[in-house]
Amino acid sequence: MRPPRIVLFDISEAALHARMMTLGDLAGRAGIELVAVLGSVADHAQVQRALLRHGVQIIFHAAAYKHVHLVEGNARAALANNVLGTRVLAGAAEGCGVNRLILVSSDKAVFPANVMGASKRLSELIIQDFASRSGGTVHAIARFGNVLGSSGSVLPIFRRQVRRGGPLTVTDPDATRYFMRMRDAVTRLLSVGHIARGGEIFVFDMGPPVRIGDLARRVITDAGLRARDSLTPDGEIAIRVIGLRPGEKRHESLTVSGRMRPTACAGIFTADDPRLCEFDLAAMLRAVRRLVEGTDGEEVLTALRPWIEGAADDTTYGSRLITRADARTGVRTEAMTEG
Repeated sequence: MRPPRIVLFDISEAALHARMMTLGDLAGRAGIELVAVLGSVADHAQVQRALLRHGVQIIFHAAAYKHVHLVEGNARAALANNVLGTRVLAGAAEGCGVNRLILVSSDKAVFPANVMGASKRLSELIIQDFASRSGGTVHAIARFGNVLGSSGSVLPIFRRQVRRGGPLTVTDPDATRYFMRMRDAVTRLLSVGHIARGGEIFVFDMGPPVRIGDLARRVITDAGLRARDSLTPDGEIAIRVIGLRPGEKRHESLTVSGRMRPTACAGIFTADDPRLCEFDLAAMLRAVRRLVEGTDGEEVLTALRPWIEGAADDTTYGSRLITRADARTGVRTEAMTEG
């Protein structure tokens, strides 16, 4: 698309350096100025300086701590970065006249069973609140599942384990996840940036969910090897089931309401999911700040439950029927979800 300038803003020096090395030659050949800014989205002054200095027009906000098991043990850092960082960035974008901000969210935000998913759901609610009161910036959300080959993706982990001779560690062979190729994720994310009008939650068509056990066997087969099991005891690569880790669900969902509407772009839908009123959002932000200032651990999901559908439910790992009555509208919502 050849923009005159791309600004990479990252808290990780190593990641920022790697991206600059990867993109430098490509940007140079295309005549695109590539700028590296080292900093945190939770630092309002720094974010504001970067936006104004470089004349930023479009923000794709993917800055988040996202590894579920790490975030579970570091809830304060995750809430500060994922939730309060989103609040800072959206406010700075509005104040600096940025044209549009697209939040990159996750299917783990739907009926979250972990701190990471809860933080992403709260980030979505913040973006929707800004969209409802925007003075010019278009705020929207793109929610999708796992991107093959991205940081922390299970696919490169499986491939490394195959190269080492195994075993492949599988949390639950019957657990399912949504997957999409990186090129598809990027193309649709750019399309969202084009069609967004403000406040939408865009959901990508990711095809049917994939069983993790099937994916592990496919990786072994693609390497020209055989999985070792009762049927093929002489197989080269063993699969070891380690069980779901804290915060992991057996199955993911893409919407809270179960209702999606098509858009003008193939493979992209909008989810008809609930929002918070301005009063409730302010109360949620106060609760998050209190947690960041002095609380960590398992009580985080319970503390955030008033603002998140299904959070900290005791039946996290089984099939359940979510039924709730909205105290403000009296609307009763029912949705069947796995996990």
